[in-house]
Amino acid sequence: MAIRAVLWDIDDTIFDYASADRAGMLHHLRAEGLSGGYGSVDQALTRWKELTLLHWRRFEAGGISFEDQRRDRVRDFTGTALTDPEADDWFARYLTHYEAAWELFPDTLPVLELLAADYRHAVLSNSSARNQERKLRILGVRDRFEALLCAAELGVAKPAPEAFHAACDALRLPPADVAYVGDQPDIDARGAVEAGLTGIWLDRAGAGGRPELKRITGLDQLPALLRPDTRFGAPDSIG
Repeated sequence: MAIRAVLWDIDDTIFDYASADRAGMLHHLRAEGLSGGYGSVDQALTRWKELTLLHWRRFEAGGISFEDQRRDRVRDFTGTALTDPEADDWFARYLTHYEAAWELFPDTLPVLELLAADYRHAVLSNSSARNQERKLRILGVRDRFEALLCAAELGVAKPAPEAFHAACDALRLPPADVAYVGDQPDIDARGAVEAGLTGIWLDRAGAGGRPELKRITGLDQLPALLRPDTRFGAPDSIG
């Protein structure tokens, strides 16, 4: 059955989260000063990335709220038993710098434009709707997606099939008619496949090593994967 809709991840798929997070934290550390016993800015940045992944996985597993994963990240990073309001204030100051660095990947808009006439588009994110709605509006692409679903409101996160099925239900399409594009091989691509969608791993770093997954290394290869007669030609990195 032909693909009729593309379901998108946001962070590190269409939006360069990793670069914005690093730039935002770098400016935040310069403003706040190093804390928590870090010997260098690079050491602090590495630890922030580790803690982000750790607490995000806790949130995805359903063991903590979206707000509390942020607060626990801040407490672990600073090594301080901050109250909830104190942790929220610290994170809000970081967000000012992080949001100043927001950018879409260069290939995002060209591919959305190319696919707009032939495919419906929606978003499924392991975040919160308030957070991602605001992000997409600031980046100028919210109107590209007819539906936005997020784990915080769904009560279930990728790779659970229920998350993917909720997005398909919002589109009123069976999973077989929907492709999911995301940067995580297991949470995004494999999870989508196991839920009955076409899962596509956006491997921007060229890590490879997952021959069982449909893989692209840039969004410019996506149209060829969805419709082989596209003017982009055959994708060169699928496997």
